[in-house]
Amino acid sequence: MKPYLLSLAIGLLVGVIYALFNVRSPAPPVIALVGLLGILVGEQLPPLVKKLMQTDSAPVSWLHHQVKPHMFGELPRCAAKAEHGETKHG
Repeated sequence: MKPYLLSLAIGLLVGVIYALFNVRSPAPPVIALVGLLGILVGEQLPPLVKKLMQTDSAPVSWLHHQVKPHMFGELPRCAAKAEHGETKHG
C-alpha cells in the first residue's frame, strides 16, 4: 500500500508545482482516464464469460484470481507474515 500512497503524494506535489508555475498538466483529460478504466474492466469480460460457460464443479473465485491481480497488481504483504508463509485471503 505504501508505494500507492507515495505515488499519490508525489503526483500531488507535481500538481502543486505545475499550478505554481502556471503550467498546464500533460496528463490526459478525465474522459480519457474513464475510457482506460473501461478498457481495463472490458478485458475481464471474456474470461468471465468463459468461466461461466465451463461446467466445472470446483468453484474458483474469478474475482480474486483473475480480476484483482490484473486490475490492482500484487499489493505488498506484511514482512512478518511473509516470513512465516502466511497469506491473507479475502
